[in-house]
Amino acid sequence: MRMQQGVRATKGFVSTRVSTLGEGTYTDPGQTGLQLRVRSKQDGKATRAWLLRFKFKGEETRIVLGHFPETTLDEARGLARKAREQASQGIDPRRAGPRRRTGRTAVPVLAVPVGGKHTIEFLAHEFIERHVKTTRRQPGYVENILNRDVLTADAWKGRDARTIKSREVIELLDGIVARGSRVMANRTAGILAQMFKFGVHRAIVEANPVQLLYRPGGKESARDRCLTDTELKALLANPKDATRFERLAHVIIILLLTGQRRGELALARWADIDFEDKTWRIPDANSKTGKGHTVPLSPWAVQEFEALQRLVRHSRYVLPNETNDGAADAKLLTRGVARCQARMKKLGIARFTLHDLRRTCRTGLARLKIAPHIAERVLNHAQEKIPGTYDTHDYFEEKRDALTKWSEYVGSLVRDK
Repeated sequence: MRMQQGVRATKGFVSTRVSTLGEGTYTDPGQTGLQLRVRSKQDGKATRAWLLRFKFKGEETRIVLGHFPETTLDEARGLARKAREQASQGIDPRRAGPRRRTGRTAVPVLAVPVGGKHTIEFLAHEFIERHVKTTRRQPGYVENILNRDVLTADAWKGRDARTIKSREVIELLDGIVARGSRVMANRTAGILAQMFKFGVHRAIVEANPVQLLYRPGGKESARDRCLTDTELKALLANPKDATRFERLAHVIIILLLTGQRRGELALARWADIDFEDKTWRIPDANSKTGKGHTVPLSPWAVQEFEALQRLVRHSRYVLPNETNDGAADAKLLTRGVARCQARMKKLGIARFTLHDLRRTCRTGLARLKIAPHIAERVLNHAQEKIPGTYDTHDYFEEKRDALTKWSEYVGSLVRDK
């Protein structure tokens, strides 16, 4: 056997012999490529590191498998066999496990480009570019989750995606649950399942390690929060005082009167608002369902839009960002409402979100005896397959009548205070 310079041959490795070898690097006759490197420290003690020499795609390198006695001789041999088997299958052993946090690796490990066709980073990139961006209206949502909780995880960075096991998926999701984000754990689980399914389809991985029998964050309770008439009366009596911010007050009233989504309002341009015809056009690109529609505006809703326009005279957007060159982030609207909860609590208004206003509108339409198929079209909910295919009527006049009745009802609450 040809020996590497500075490496000593040994008659055989046994645990007692490993613990007594002096400084140097020794080969293990019992396992091809396995070495023990012994180094003395300043305190007179010695470190004993298990190394594996191997070739990957014609390139010879060494990696650290562990340290004796934490990693026993038998364990080191098992790790060496597994690594060599991975190399023979085209899997780089350097990317087949979590990256080490310690700085004790004395032998440099040659870096493999992140763009390698089996890395978790490559899989995520292909998934985003070839699937998410072509099928989702808001691909940034998926990108943010992968960047925050998957690609930055110490145990996943730089990994060969083919080596990630089901247990590692569970551990990743358990970490998200542990920080108190149960719903996000469920969302991340769904995205990971889609990503690895895509990877199997594209031959980036051979199997999908996301094999969950239960939701990691548990069952999610459907929200049923609606503002009561008493709460609406308290809120509308002085909206600016309840919210502190004039713009937020107008946003809340518009969403309450129209039943539309916060993201659709955040993306609205003044070109979409027709003050003469009293309409708000939501284009396909701004709609969550991908199918836009025209929202009839009651006189009260028109007044709220006019008030917003006076606040932002030099912007194309109804709700511009801070630099006035783009649309506001819908999340900032949500945070604005959250910051006002203490003030609203003093007025007798329990905690609510902007989406709860949409639910309040829908519930109000039902109380006013508006037909369900009209109320659903007001909110632009996706229709069932057959009605959605064969019924192409826009129900515009019916929607106007419904929202006018709703606006009048909400207005009566303020007048009757």
